[in-house]
Order: sequence, then C-alpha cells, then structure tokens
Amino acid sequence: MTSGLSTRSAAALLAGVVLAWGTNWPVTKMVVHDVPPLWATAIRCMIAAATLAPMLWAQGAFIVPKRGDLPVVFCTSILHLVAFSALVAAGLQFVPAGRAIVLGYTTPLWVAIGAALFLSEDITRKRVIGIGFGLAGLAVIFSPQTLDWSDRNALFGSGLILIAAFCWAANIVYVRAHKWISTPFQLVFWQVLLAAALLASIAWVMEGAPHIVWTARLAALMLYSGIVCTAFANWSMTMVNRSLPAVTTSLCLLATPLFGICSAILILKEPLEPSLFLVMALIIGGIALGTVAGPWRPKAVQFATKYQSPP
Repeated sequence: MTSGLSTRSAAALLAGVVLAWGTNWPVTKMVVHDVPPLWATAIRCMIAAATLAPMLWAQGAFIVPKRGDLPVVFCTSILHLVAFSALVAAGLQFVPAGRAIVLGYTTPLWVAIGAALFLSEDITRKRVIGIGFGLAGLAVIFSPQTLDWSDRNALFGSGLILIAAFCWAANIVYVRAHKWISTPFQLVFWQVLLAAALLASIAWVMEGAPHIVWTARLAALMLYSGIVCTAFANWSMTMVNRSLPAVTTSLCLLATPLFGICSAILILKEPLEPSLFLVMALIIGGIALGTVAGPWRPKAVQFATKYQSPP
C-alpha cells in the first residue's frame, strides 16, 4: 500500500480512532444534558465541516462531488449523520451510555441481513452463526433481568437507538452497492455540511431557536466531538486504511464498543453491568466470526474500516 506512515504510526492513529469513537458516546451523553439533541448534533456537524474543509484543501483532496456520487452524499447525510446521530443523541437522554453503545453496535447484524435481502450476498453457515450470536446478545440486553420493562423512558430510549442502528445499517447497505467516483474521505465534508444544514433546519422547527448556556466545559465537549471524534477520526481512518491490512484494522476497531463501555463507567460513573460485557462478547464475537472468514469478507471489511463511525 502507498502511504507515508510506518506501521507503528498507523497503529498509533488506529488507537486514536478507537479512543475517539469510544469516548464520543459518554461525551455525547454529557452534551445532551445541556443542549437539545438535534442542536447538539447540528453544532457537532458544523464544527466537523469547518475542520474538514482546510484538511482536505491542504491535502489537495477538496473536490466538488460528481453527479454520480450525489446519491451517496445524500444517503449518508440523511440516514447516518442525521437520522442515526440524532436518534442516538435523543436516546442517550434516557438510557446509560453503556447500553446505548451495545445497541448501536448491533448495526452489523442488520447489515448482514439487509445485504442478503437487497444485495444477494450469500449467507454462509459462519455468517448465520455470527448473526445468531448477535441476536442472542440482543435478547440478553432486552431480557427482564437486564431491562426494567415498566420504565417507559428506558424502553423509549432503547427503541430510539435500535432504530438508529437500522438507519445506519440501511446506509451501509446502500454504500456497498454504490459505484464510487471519488473517495469516501473526499465526500465526507459535503456529507457533514449537508447534515449540518438539515439538522439545523429540523432543530429550528422542532426545538425552536437554541437557548444554550455556553460554558468552557460544554465548549470543550463540543469541540472534542466535532474535531477529534469526527474530523480527526475520518482522516485517521483514511491514513490507516492505506497502511495496515484491512482485516487487522477491522478487528482492532471491534475494541471500540468495549472501550466505550469502560469510558462510560470511568467518565460518567455508570455502574458496572456484567451483563453488558456478556452481550458485547456475543455481538463482537458474531461480528468477528463474519469479518475474518467466509466469502463476504471484502464487504464486511469495507464496512468495518470505513463506516464504523460514531454517533
């Protein structure tokens, strides 16, 4: 692969991505405590767009999207950056960040099913076993022993994040079928910019004009989410994908939800729930089983290395 990065530098960037995406969940939960979820997501996208534009310009990668790439720009903006991100931000108002991470990372399960239905991808025996592991994890997290079914807020929040995972999966299925003209990194600025405009418009209608009490803490959280977790992470993944084997990258990224749960425990002081680690073991085990084996490896790796971005 052509890259100016050494293996050690690429590994350090990959570790930075896991750190950024893992901590973004508790950071988002803290942000929506002070900012309505739609405005929080819109501002984050504005910050990311303002950061990505000079990064792309400096690398000579700033382009105007070609007509053939416009569908993927709109699809990713609407389904991933608007629907997924806003639903997750809203859901985090009602459920702990650890539970939200687990539900959000069921996305590959729905991708596998959607790819079989709409892209005619074969469901191999290992893929079926992987999906089975993931669904077993989902059954555990929704069991009466781990979820209070009398708590309407918990059910509503969990439902929002599960719907968000469906939206993310739908976007990934479309992205798989798209015939790329430009690279994903060249288009990410336009996707984020469009998402910022859509989210701000929707937020103005649904939440009204923003009445935000800015503090140094809130500003730092917003900048971290927009610059580090979105702009830096997308740039880093572009560099990592050119420097490390795809399977290595995709498997390392599976540490993201586990790191997210641990960061939620440390940052938000959420109680340690052993059931979450059981659920993550089932879900990550199922994803890993499909990623490293079977005829669907290239598609799975493409998802894991390019589209495992945070809310």
